[in-house]
Amino acid sequence: MINMTAEYKKLLQSLKAKEYAPVYLIDGEEPFYLDLITQYFEDNILLPHEKDFNLMVLYGKDVEWADVVNAARRFPMFAERQVVILKDAAQMRGFNELAGYLENPSPTTILLIEHRFKKADGRSKVVKYAKEKGYHFTSDKIKDDSMPAWIQGYGTEINFHVGERESQILASYLGNDLQKVVNEIEKVKINVPNEQHLTAELIQKYIGISREYNVFEFPEALTNGDKDKLYRMLNYFIANPKSAPMVLIVGSFYNHFNRLYQAHFLKGKSEKDAATALGTYPSRVREIMAAAARWPLPKVEESLMVLSNYSSKAVGIESSAGDTELLKEMVGRLEAV
Repeated sequence: MINMTAEYKKLLQSLKAKEYAPVYLIDGEEPFYLDLITQYFEDNILLPHEKDFNLMVLYGKDVEWADVVNAARRFPMFAERQVVILKDAAQMRGFNELAGYLENPSPTTILLIEHRFKKADGRSKVVKYAKEKGYHFTSDKIKDDSMPAWIQGYGTEINFHVGERESQILASYLGNDLQKVVNEIEKVKINVPNEQHLTAELIQKYIGISREYNVFEFPEALTNGDKDKLYRMLNYFIANPKSAPMVLIVGSFYNHFNRLYQAHFLKGKSEKDAATALGTYPSRVREIMAAAARWPLPKVEESLMVLSNYSSKAVGIESSAGDTELLKEMVGRLEAV
């Protein structure tokens, strides 16, 4: 899969450099990047005094394809170029008729076609000519198990450190709705503008997600020997299967044990050096090293083998069992290590 964030940055870089194409087609199920791109076209390509006559926003449910072509064929007024934006293009009748214009687009028009909530037909001439004459960007939904990494990357973009634990918590309870995740992180930043790290305490206070039942605390309850908490969390996830898919829980356990594995080879290192090696911040190092001391290296290695097996089962490889059954089985296997 193409790295959407990297592709978005590439597109934004070309726009900021004023390297404009005559046509842009942006489509896909995830509206977050589509909204960012569309907003950029509305706000930044034309100068403020040029927008009155040269910025036209059309909506697919309200116009015919010929209206879009006529708007794109007109000449700009008192400006070098005009911008025509077609929003919700998937709702427009005769969408494929736009291919005639895209084959020979006006050099003084920048046409943005925003086709949200689904991809345009890749076999169509609209997509073919959009790629040949301009730019085609597809915004796919982020998979659940990729959300923690996306959240951490977003935190880096806005200079707000989101650790692995915290990204797992957000991903578990907010899902893969990027705008929802961004809104909740912004809520925290507004309330604590000088804070540079997102902590579990801030998540609980400002987002309302309890630390009691999250996938990051789950493996820690096991390696800390806290059986009461382990069984309480196990029962919670069994009773609330939608709160965290099995692939996310397995990923959380794997990341935890992988970190314990690394910690066994960092004894004697400073907290700062260990934090860098573990990809976390110094205050977490003591907790990780203490857990590693309680869970010897041979047990960590065997646990990782168990988790590798359940990682395959969680996506249906050599197993037809449901998440609830797999979860109970996996926790039992890990306890027996």
